[in-house]
Amino acid sequence: MKVKVELYGASRDLSEKNFIEFNLDKKSSIKDLKKKILNYVDSNFKGNDNFKKIIESSAFCSEDDNIVPDNYEISKDQKIGIIPPIGGG
Repeated sequence: MKVKVELYGASRDLSEKNFIEFNLDKKSSIKDLKKKILNYVDSNFKGNDNFKKIIESSAFCSEDDNIVPDNYEISKDQKIGIIPPIGGG
């Protein structure tokens, strides 16, 4: 199945577009999606540690705008948002 990851905040540096698409096996989880994104960073950004930290510390949100846990099951083609933490002073 195809998952479109919408990029927000600092994660927008991962693509010239505002999204990245991945093919996942049926009944994959957010944890599986994170692994795909980390592999993407390894392949396209030489394992950039800053990008990896962004992925590991980000929240993920479903199509209906709910924050979802790592065990959230992705069971169909859909959009998932990645929302990095926002720092401030």
